[in-house]
Amino acid sequence: MQGAPAKRLVANGALLVASNLTKTFGGLAAVKDVSFSVPEGAIKAIIGPNGAGKTTLYDLLTGIYLPDEGSVLFRDREVIGMASHNITTLGIARTFQTIRLFVRMTVLENVMIGLHHRTRSGMIRSAFGLPSARREEAWMRGEALRFLDLVGLDMQADTLAGALPFGQQRLLEVARALATQPRVLLLDEPASGLNAYETRELGEIIYGIRDMGVTVILVEHDMGLVMRISDEVLVLDYGEIIAEGTPEEVRSDPKVIEAYLGSELD
Repeated sequence: MQGAPAKRLVANGALLVASNLTKTFGGLAAVKDVSFSVPEGAIKAIIGPNGAGKTTLYDLLTGIYLPDEGSVLFRDREVIGMASHNITTLGIARTFQTIRLFVRMTVLENVMIGLHHRTRSGMIRSAFGLPSARREEAWMRGEALRFLDLVGLDMQADTLAGALPFGQQRLLEVARALATQPRVLLLDEPASGLNAYETRELGEIIYGIRDMGVTVILVEHDMGLVMRISDEVLVLDYGEIIAEGTPEEVRSDPKVIEAYLGSELD
């Protein structure tokens, strides 16, 4: 067990800063004037009822959508306007609410795909089996197995991704995202489909990711997990921030209790 969240890290400088983000669809504001920062090394949760704008916010942070207004600075560099793959290369990776795996490829191969942008061998070297390409492939396999071990899937390395249970497929997405060597990892409902034991294990995995030096942003509906592992919690409702603070502060905020009808925060 890794222990409690690293509260001391919250005082450090911000790694990612979002300012005045706004995105409308058909006149409806999915995200409205949202500003927040994420301290380096922290675990920050973003919560809110269904339709609160959480996934849209992720899409703005990762270049899937352009905001109508606002800015996102990552390590003091503006990422708005950058292509999604360039944002990933810069150091921001994510998982998705809807699983996006290559189901006819093995678990190991799915993670190796996440490593390709870190390799140098081209198609010709690989096709002819040149020594440099063989060495690089061996390195990729070793790295992929390391990330699979972190999420507890190393024994399933040769299994087809599509044959994994739903919860393990989510963990495979986490391993593949880690293979891109991010500085910030955005997890979108990683506990969905997990039972209580697996959810506790997920908390330990997230601590392990944090301890690797990766800052974690977490969108999650499992309030037990959120309140247990987060350093900071940001609450959205109808696209706007209604609260932000420590789990203890957010839990007792009247606006948050009203938004959740008091039931999900127990």
